[in-house]
Amino acid sequence: MTNPLFPGPQAGTAILMRPDGKLEVPTDPIIPYIEGDGTGRDIWRASVRMLDAAVDKAYGGKRKIAWWEVYAGEKSFEKFKATLGEAKAWLPDETVAGFRKYLVGIKGPLTTPIGGGISSLNVALRQMLDLYVCLRPVRWFKGVPSPVKDPGQVDMVIFRENTEDIYAGIEFEQGTADAKKMLELIEQNFPARFKKIRFPETSGLGIKAVSRDGTERLVRAAIEYALIQKRKNLTFVHKGNIMKFTEGAFRNWGYALAEKEFGDKVYTWNQWERTKAAKGEDAANAEQKEQLAKGKLLVKDAIADITLQQVLTRPSEFDVIATLNLNGDYLSDALAAQVGGIGIAPGGNINYVSGHAVFEATHGTAPKYADKDVVNPGSVTLSGEMMLRYLGWPEAADLVIKGLDGAISAKTVTYDFHRQMEGAKLVKCSEFATEVIKHM
Repeated sequence: MTNPLFPGPQAGTAILMRPDGKLEVPTDPIIPYIEGDGTGRDIWRASVRMLDAAVDKAYGGKRKIAWWEVYAGEKSFEKFKATLGEAKAWLPDETVAGFRKYLVGIKGPLTTPIGGGISSLNVALRQMLDLYVCLRPVRWFKGVPSPVKDPGQVDMVIFRENTEDIYAGIEFEQGTADAKKMLELIEQNFPARFKKIRFPETSGLGIKAVSRDGTERLVRAAIEYALIQKRKNLTFVHKGNIMKFTEGAFRNWGYALAEKEFGDKVYTWNQWERTKAAKGEDAANAEQKEQLAKGKLLVKDAIADITLQQVLTRPSEFDVIATLNLNGDYLSDALAAQVGGIGIAPGGNINYVSGHAVFEATHGTAPKYADKDVVNPGSVTLSGEMMLRYLGWPEAADLVIKGLDGAISAKTVTYDFHRQMEGAKLVKCSEFATEVIKHM
């Protein structure tokens, strides 16, 4: 790949998408990576050691990732602002092209420019590559400090819609000409709805866009994942009791897609409601019990605010969750807090149709701790573990989990866990990586 800004890959083979929609992964896949800003530098150095060690041990040296550095964020800005100008230097076109060509990549935390232009580098990259699923698995590692009594009950996977809802970013600032035009349009064409705006002259406005197409591709991916991974249920989380034509439509379109495309593999609460209406509640309960006994996936729904309560009070009832962008943001971080915080929470952004995927840290850059070799590298490491599974290398992914389990159980941990664990040994970020590798 010719690149005027920085060298292209020096080794390795490109991942391809086959006609059957499956990835064709060579033994030496080229993986673009963004090191990250702030603590990202320490975290990446530790994480890449763990990932490489897992791959080497799992496959006896017969497979190896060909890492290729691309640039975004503060490091990119400082390196390329003279060449590209300040606006484009934060996320060069060549970086986006690299992720687009080589399909699968990984990144550390990024600094987002203050002021105009790109509102978030993370969001920009997701939108440019149409990475419509934000995948956030949440599980507890034995020994990790938690504020709840039994964090081991938390084992959920969140499919958060990544391109619509608030991420569409359609807003009108209070007092601007655009905001006045929008208010006038609503007042003239939808007067009854306009009356619902309590203080129109001092209001900012936002448009919440939720589509059938966007809903269906998210729900399809979530159901396919749940079936392949043999999970027990899928829950649509929404606020459809209030926002009936966006959040409520998400729920309805989700049920329709589930029954139309996966009818022989799922049982939905919509089916339960129809049977109850026709034959009574006892018949509906018996039908559900019978269908689940046959191994069908239960597809249900829950109101967002109730869900945030129930993932605390009865987390074992939730398995895979499909939800819109804002709900998914709240849920992801709330659940991460139950199992140790976002410092070890992994994430991936995926387009299951094109094959494109970017796995990433879910925390910020924490510049206060930059280059001090003290932070927990767990988020990027576990995002790398997700990446290995996505590549079809589960043996290496299992070794990452084994290593982390071993190091944490032995209480050799970084400062964030050390201050909460009695009798723990404090280690640096780099030393933690060494301990993880020892336990693989």
